[in-house]
Amino acid sequence: MTADTVGITPFFLAGESGPLFCIHVSSSHGPVRGRILYLHPFAEEMHKSRRMAALQARRLAAVGYAVLQLDLTGCGDSWGDFGAARWGGWIQDAIRALQWLGEVHRDTPLLLWGLRLGASLAVDLAAGVPEVDGVILWQPATHGERLLNQFLRIKLASEMLTEGRARTRIQDFRERLRAGESVEVGGYCLASELAESIGALNLGQRPPPHRAVWIDIVADARAPSAPASAHVMRTWLEQGGKLHANRVTGEPFWITQKITECPALLEVTLDGVGWLLQ
Repeated sequence: MTADTVGITPFFLAGESGPLFCIHVSSSHGPVRGRILYLHPFAEEMHKSRRMAALQARRLAAVGYAVLQLDLTGCGDSWGDFGAARWGGWIQDAIRALQWLGEVHRDTPLLLWGLRLGASLAVDLAAGVPEVDGVILWQPATHGERLLNQFLRIKLASEMLTEGRARTRIQDFRERLRAGESVEVGGYCLASELAESIGALNLGQRPPPHRAVWIDIVADARAPSAPASAHVMRTWLEQGGKLHANRVTGEPFWITQKITECPALLEVTLDGVGWLLQ
């Protein structure tokens, strides 16, 4: 099956709060082998990673899988400002997308695929959707607290560039968020409710997916896994989850200055999908 047999259809899906932008990528010929929902990462990481998400979706579609790429509420081309985004609302967006996939591709295996915070969202979603056959996790954010602090450092960096020094500390931003205020970071208005939900995320304390493919993108694939990732994977295995872990050498395309690719990730992910559905 070649790339010219892949159909790409952008459309808006009716969500609870407003229209959700989606891209449906599937084979133009032959039966669908499975349906996959892609959940994007947080804030600017979403835009940096669009290229890789698109390449992977097309690669999956070329071998018979149907992929739905979803812009969550307040993100990308979907309805609402980023400040209106809430974790519970994103879960509802994903459930609505799964309903659509189920209507279009009935009686096919269902997988979730997420990058960074989108991977954490996939784990949360899988716990409440029994028909999910497995999840594909690209560089999952194991601790929301850490991701939130990384995001807030953008605010400190901006102050350093414009004023020559940082007027505030990350702790100051966190206190404002805990007090119910919103904080603007790099053009994104982060609501206190969303910050609270993200800060509480800890994959090691979440029910493990029944079957999961965990792929980290690293500078040296021979180096040991990061301690936080190793701890979560070990915890999941102890709790009865089935896990296929792998690492590929490449740049962290979700944060690089220029749009970059990680070609090795495409085939490793495809192999992982085969393992999930064997």
